[in-house]
Amino acid sequence: MFKILEKKLLSSGVYYMKVTASEIARNRKAGQFVIVQVDNEFGERIPLTIADANAEEGWIVLVFQAVGATTHKLSLMEAGQELPTILGPLGNPSIIEKYDAPVVIVGGGFGVAPCYPIVQAHKAIGNKVIMVICARNKDLLIFVDEMKAIADEVIIMTDDGSAGRQGVSTVPVQEICESQCPPAEVIAIGPPIMMKFCALTAKKYNVPCTVSLNTIMIDGTGMCGGCRVSVGGETKFVCVDGPEFDAHKVDWDNMMMRMKSFKERETEDFHKCKMQAQADALAAKSK
Repeated sequence: MFKILEKKLLSSGVYYMKVTASEIARNRKAGQFVIVQVDNEFGERIPLTIADANAEEGWIVLVFQAVGATTHKLSLMEAGQELPTILGPLGNPSIIEKYDAPVVIVGGGFGVAPCYPIVQAHKAIGNKVIMVICARNKDLLIFVDEMKAIADEVIIMTDDGSAGRQGVSTVPVQEICESQCPPAEVIAIGPPIMMKFCALTAKKYNVPCTVSLNTIMIDGTGMCGGCRVSVGGETKFVCVDGPEFDAHKVDWDNMMMRMKSFKERETEDFHKCKMQAQADALAAKSK
């Protein structure tokens, strides 16, 4: 069993959960993920990227958004409770290379959290890291202090200008690409539309761009085929061939179209689960 050590709300619907998982903590690398099962026997298995870990203390951090039935159930759990199953680390680790030029890492929404171990890994080998954190407004910003503690520079972008600069992720990416010291690589994790336009911006300046397509994963083992994407004209499965890919080769339009396939069902299950949880809470209160 995997004990929840800490749980907190980072922003609307986005949760931070620190869980005991000593073997995973010892073996994980940046970019990898785990499979989490909330219900003991017949529960859905969901992939979640490892946002942080401590090998000596034996814990990992999961950051997730409550958008479906299982993530909603997970969001209702509290410190002291135990998860029956966490499997990992899974997926190919991030490729971390030493560069003379800076690395620009762009995180959008709760996609900032999986950027954290990648920033750590780049700093560990001596790379200069410029972190760009993007959100719709200041209330949706996460991991700002954590990033400021390790990155060489942190740029905050909000759509409404309520924190940092007003604008979207591509603005600082373009500025850095046009500067006297253009980046050796751009790494983007967040909503697919954000990653697509970060990639298009980097491509204009012949800068390599890497993206994590973890948001499309479903079963996380390659068995369901739900995370099928086209990369460089070849069919890839995000959970076993990725989750990171060359952004310039991803068929973004096809991926975003396929991501809509389960949206209606996911929303329906989320509301059913939420209503059931409310009914259970009322029943427990009336006893």
